[in-house]
Amino acid sequence: MNNLHPIKLLPTRERVALALRKAIFSQDVKEGDVLTLEATAEQLGVSITPVREAFQILARDGFLALRPNKGAVVLGVQETLVQDHYELRAILESAACRLICEKEADLSEILAAHEAAVKCVQAGDSQEYCNRNQQFHRAIWEACGNTRLCNMAAELWNGLSVGIDNAAAEFPQVSLQDHTILLQALEARDGEQASQRMYLHVMRSTEDMLALCTPSDEAEA
Repeated sequence: MNNLHPIKLLPTRERVALALRKAIFSQDVKEGDVLTLEATAEQLGVSITPVREAFQILARDGFLALRPNKGAVVLGVQETLVQDHYELRAILESAACRLICEKEADLSEILAAHEAAVKCVQAGDSQEYCNRNQQFHRAIWEACGNTRLCNMAAELWNGLSVGIDNAAAEFPQVSLQDHTILLQALEARDGEQASQRMYLHVMRSTEDMLALCTPSDEAEA
């Protein structure tokens, strides 16, 4: 028997929220646009329920303003929102890495996610890599053994890959390199190093996101 594990991805509501965030960051959906439940569900190929839940997530995060029975209005992206979001994610996920080392937690799910991500990079499949990126981070939250931390991280997740997968061809390689170094620290049970590596990995995305939502006459990098 091999050591393959089931692939764990985000719930549909969070994947819908991820797709909408990406559209907002890339300005495919612009500030002031009105989104309806029915049209959004049809465009994304999902039912209305996860779209409604995704609207609530994005309203909570400051991206949308809900309209009773009429969908939502896009509010756009504020720099402080991006900075606060990634700072909190960095704090939580670096703490998760420290806990994994302190508890000498099982790393098998993290390793499986990493191996799947390596294959995506080798195949040049950047879109599928984004799924494996989600899988890798979720495996870390779950491995730390703190249910509250895991739930908070899952709620906060808006993906290091939001907008990056299409805007920067080097994203999978850079992200995978970060993951490889981080995994080495986890295997060594070096909580300080693992925590620092995760913090830097998440915070690097702040500048990427801000660059994506800043209009420019030049091609986006």
